[in-house]
Amino acid sequence: MILGIFAKTFAERPFEKARRAGYAAVQYNMSCAGLDAMPDAIPAGLAAAIRADAEAAGIQIAALSATYNMIHPDVEVRRKGLQRLRVLAEAAPGMGTRLLTLCTGTLDPEDQWRRHPGNDGAEPWQALLENMEQAIRIADEYDVELGIEPEHANVVSSARRARRLIDELGSPRVRIILDGANLFEAEPLDRQRAIVADGIELLADRISLAHAKDRLADGTFTRAGAGVLDYGHYLARLHAAGFRGPLVTHGLAEDDAATVGRFLDLHLQQLSPAVDNFRVNRE
Repeated sequence: MILGIFAKTFAERPFEKARRAGYAAVQYNMSCAGLDAMPDAIPAGLAAAIRADAEAAGIQIAALSATYNMIHPDVEVRRKGLQRLRVLAEAAPGMGTRLLTLCTGTLDPEDQWRRHPGNDGAEPWQALLENMEQAIRIADEYDVELGIEPEHANVVSSARRARRLIDELGSPRVRIILDGANLFEAEPLDRQRAIVADGIELLADRISLAHAKDRLADGTFTRAGAGVLDYGHYLARLHAAGFRGPLVTHGLAEDDAATVGRFLDLHLQQLSPAVDNFRVNRE
């Protein structure tokens, strides 16, 4: 696996700092270039400049964040989200990536990462299908892929609902971002392991990116290695499922980047130190 980190973890010089902290890849966010995360336009030449900076630092851009609330109650918000998705889809290949990361959304109008009790209804699901169908047409046009992430707060709240979405849409453009800490909230260890293993098995054929954060015993999120997620089990199950792509950490402070990188690196070395890991020598 390739060790990565959210570029926006760093206040400045994200590629250089990611490399120094021991990472080989980033999930990029246009806010790192001084734009909105979902900009209305990207200046000519900026995508190429971002790619050149990443390559100069020896960093792979594994994915580009393109999250907007895909089932927002206001259809105008959804329409603008699709317009901005097109902007990012056009720019992504020039930046060196073809994976755009999405947010399947919530009926909460203020926070796209906050659970709403109506998310599991038939109407939100239909709204998601319609928005995803339009997003797929954009992806087809620019030859990019769309990564959806099962999250309890969103309409795709579980691995099973992610599988259902993949099957109903029937497009190879729909990929999975798998985060073990998103698959459970507060569970005993044996139940946590079963949920994580089942989720990976169900989605294995579509996983393009894995995320690395953690949960505390009360269900709240924390940085990788500081919570209750069994990382040995999580990464071993990903490895057994054939995943060899980027493992991208987030939800941490810049000062914790090197510590978290070492934690993840140690677990990756235990999988297959001679073959599968792409580790960076820390300066």
